[in-house]
Amino acid sequence: MIDELQLTRRLRRLAFALGLTLAAAGAHAQGDPAITGAVTRADGGAAAQPEGDAPAPVAARRGRSRAEIRPYLEVAQVLSADLDGGETLTYTSVAAGVDGHIETRRVTAQMSLRYEHHFDWQSRSGDQDIVSGVAAVHAEVSRGLSLDAGGIATRTGGEGRTFGVTNQDRSVDVYALYAGPTLATHAGPLAINGAYRFGYAKVDDHRPGGLLDSDFDSSTSHSLTGSVGMAPNRGLPFGWTVGAGYARENSGGRFRNRFEGAYVRGDVVVPISPTLALTAGVGYEDIQASQRDVVRDAGGVPVPDAQGRLQPDPNAPRLLTYDMDGIMYDGGILWRPSPRTELQARAGHRYGGTTYVGSLSHRIGAHSSVNAVVYDTVETFGRQLTTQINGLPANFNVTRDPLSGGLGGCVFGQTGGGACLDRSLQSITGSTFRARGVNIAFAGERRSWSYGIGAGYNHRRYFLPSGAAFVTTQASSDDDFSVYGNIGRRLSRTSDINLNAYMSWYDSDRPGSEAVTSEGATLSYNRSFLLERLQLLAALGVYHSDDGTDAATNASALAGLRYTF
Repeated sequence: MIDELQLTRRLRRLAFALGLTLAAAGAHAQGDPAITGAVTRADGGAAAQPEGDAPAPVAARRGRSRAEIRPYLEVAQVLSADLDGGETLTYTSVAAGVDGHIETRRVTAQMSLRYEHHFDWQSRSGDQDIVSGVAAVHAEVSRGLSLDAGGIATRTGGEGRTFGVTNQDRSVDVYALYAGPTLATHAGPLAINGAYRFGYAKVDDHRPGGLLDSDFDSSTSHSLTGSVGMAPNRGLPFGWTVGAGYARENSGGRFRNRFEGAYVRGDVVVPISPTLALTAGVGYEDIQASQRDVVRDAGGVPVPDAQGRLQPDPNAPRLLTYDMDGIMYDGGILWRPSPRTELQARAGHRYGGTTYVGSLSHRIGAHSSVNAVVYDTVETFGRQLTTQINGLPANFNVTRDPLSGGLGGCVFGQTGGGACLDRSLQSITGSTFRARGVNIAFAGERRSWSYGIGAGYNHRRYFLPSGAAFVTTQASSDDDFSVYGNIGRRLSRTSDINLNAYMSWYDSDRPGSEAVTSEGATLSYNRSFLLERLQLLAALGVYHSDDGTDAATNASALAGLRYTF
């Protein structure tokens, strides 16, 4: 039986969907601005993506066509020692991978994919299979219509252990992908944009007990956004945009979490000078999140299983974890002092309180830039991760840990900027949460040097069902801060040296938990022979982690060969 409140909500969502269709609109391909908290441009254009560089337009690529595919095989011997009195492991690593970039008039694609198998000589940690990589493709189907897709495979050590995962650690494998079309066209002076994104995220927890199995296993998400607008001085002295969107996610795991949100809003921009404009917007949104209830006794008290965990009850009515609908509004500035610099900043009311969002992008030169973003959003793990990889910079550089072969944690653009994935990977959960924080990425190249650094702070407040059972078993909030950097120098045409370093801190209010800190550094040297097809690999690394109960310091050394076909 549908009560009056549920019927009203469904009618509202239907109205949003109809309005979206009639508007023939779409927001920027990189996410859902009014739901995720990204800044929305109000000049009739698409939203700027603060965490990456948009793919180059077709006109910029016209006349260029190139393809560079570099498959390789790699064999290495690795020694890993626990300096706190633990085991010393010796294993052989055999890997196959491919790095490549394809660029034509209509298609750009980039990939760095790797499969690695560890043969453990002492049979202590056991053989391991590691799949890692990142890929993205952008295809212009026709004028104004494009298709985007991408994915990532990486590892994390669990809460607070995004960086420095070694073969000594039982890790968590994370996979995610996105795909969908984007429409960006005009009807006279009107700019019309539309986008759909399908997202998928999957987690395999190899740690003892599989701690994530009860909370998150996988998720599928759908996002539909749209906008129609007009730039200033095209019939009116100000610019305007009307946008709408809908998002839904279903998560696996025992509690089958769900997220559903819809919004509609309007924005205006009033030019003050050739480089400065004032912006303001107002809208309405409706967001709900829910999960399965738990098994309870006759008195309503939750009944734990043999491991002391809450048990989901698939036959009981679902529990609301977040239920918010209301007016949102904000105002701010849009400053573009030069074609290389853009600053957006807004403050307003949303999610029942004051919000601040903004972004800064500055291109220092032809080969370096800095990006920063301040965000405030209600999110889920799966949607946050797929949105973040959707916004990776074009022509990215993948920095791998030479000792593990895994992604370093940040992806930097070849012309600067980038994004760090620790914002999404520091905590994996099926719960809906409000995330507020700041991220900054700086990267570039100068002569024989290359460099990149990313830093960020993130605070999450989780939305849980009411009741002491949930409060005493799950975290209601957590915080993390991390810094990751790399610097490399080409010593000659055939040799180079690289240094990667990281530091992170994570803390949550989960009962019985302690703050987690980790830090480490890796130094690697590469030299090529035989027309640069055969490459000598050497690396040294030191990693430390402390979760308040156990502390570990690992040192590793690697020597190997890679043959590139």
